[in-house]
Amino acid sequence: MAGKLTTHVLDTSRGIPGRSMKVELYFIESTGEAKYLASAQTNDDGRLDAPFLEGELTTGTYELRFHAGEYFESFLNETGIRSIWDVIPLRFDVANDEEHYHVPLLVAPGGYSTYRGS
Repeated sequence: MAGKLTTHVLDTSRGIPGRSMKVELYFIESTGEAKYLASAQTNDDGRLDAPFLEGELTTGTYELRFHAGEYFESFLNETGIRSIWDVIPLRFDVANDEEHYHVPLLVAPGGYSTYRGS
């Protein structure tokens, strides 16, 4: 079984999927340097249309960067609420390259959380 990496975004301030949010994926080298791997945008369901990695997942440290500032700015006129977040980095370790790693973001203008999903 080949491992894969997926994510999704939930806008907890409005109770809807985080649509059209840019998400970038980096691999963190042993030197600490972040190596860019891919970029995608969430769909209407707040998910990516395809896994970031499927079959190419390796052990090591990865970082997802969620562009929350651009997302919240896109409907600032509607809500009148400015977010304090620009880019939210979520760094995590992959210990088993055959597992499914699902790393979602629950975000609001003033806070965020994450967990390892399934």
